[in-house]
Amino acid sequence: MIRGLYTAASAMIAQQRRQEMLSNNLNNVDTPGYKQDQDRLRSFPEMLIDRLGGDRPNPQRVGTIATGVYQDETIPDFTQGKLKETGKATDVALITSQLPVNPQTGAQEGALLFNVRTPAGEARYTRNGHFTLSPRGELTDSNGNLVLSTAGQPIRLPSDQFDLTPDGTILLNGAAADQIAVSYAADPHQLVKEGGSLFRLNGGDALPAAAGQADIAYTLKQGFTEGSNVSPDETVTDMMAAYRAFEASQKVILMLDQSLDKAVNQVGRVNG
Repeated sequence: MIRGLYTAASAMIAQQRRQEMLSNNLNNVDTPGYKQDQDRLRSFPEMLIDRLGGDRPNPQRVGTIATGVYQDETIPDFTQGKLKETGKATDVALITSQLPVNPQTGAQEGALLFNVRTPAGEARYTRNGHFTLSPRGELTDSNGNLVLSTAGQPIRLPSDQFDLTPDGTILLNGAAADQIAVSYAADPHQLVKEGGSLFRLNGGDALPAAAGQADIAYTLKQGFTEGSNVSPDETVTDMMAAYRAFEASQKVILMLDQSLDKAVNQVGRVNG
């Protein structure tokens, strides 16, 4: 009975963390380039139960018992978000057309991202193409991070009057001035989310460039931004389901507590 309390409590903690994750997704439904988090719930290792007592030298195996559930990890979902036309020349949407395919599952793998550099000089990646020009004429994202070119340098422009080709080449008066860098993450699980739409690589070298790889195709579209891939309706439904699961575990704890109360104060009472 005591074990049941711990099992139900672990389920409540897992659903609480799931609720927090879903709430964060819902809060970022209007954040350009935001990728919703998905979680994995797993059970703790099961324990074997043996029958004790009796004259047998070896205990009799009864079976297994579960010991609860926990939220194993949260993983960003890199599916393409819907495009939103802004008409702003510095806004750029990254559209994924083709990625390497897993021969076992037949699904596309990996993710494409813009390269940015923080004010501290650290490399970061983002799908948020809501860019702007700084007072120094540098192309930056909405958080002030520098957007990098294929040469790994900040992109400097005299004004926001420029054209962009589908491969990310910036044209000034019809002449190529620079090219926006796009990197490929073969294993997006190595990316750690920072804030709403910023990612850093968890160890290892920088991500390789996506341009020039035969099995990768993408398009940059000027005057558009990629919206978040959060579905408000599905997220609210998942939040209600998580709340119901939390509530059910809470009721289990209440019933077990009442059973313990009867066992201690009524069944175990000795009449004088």
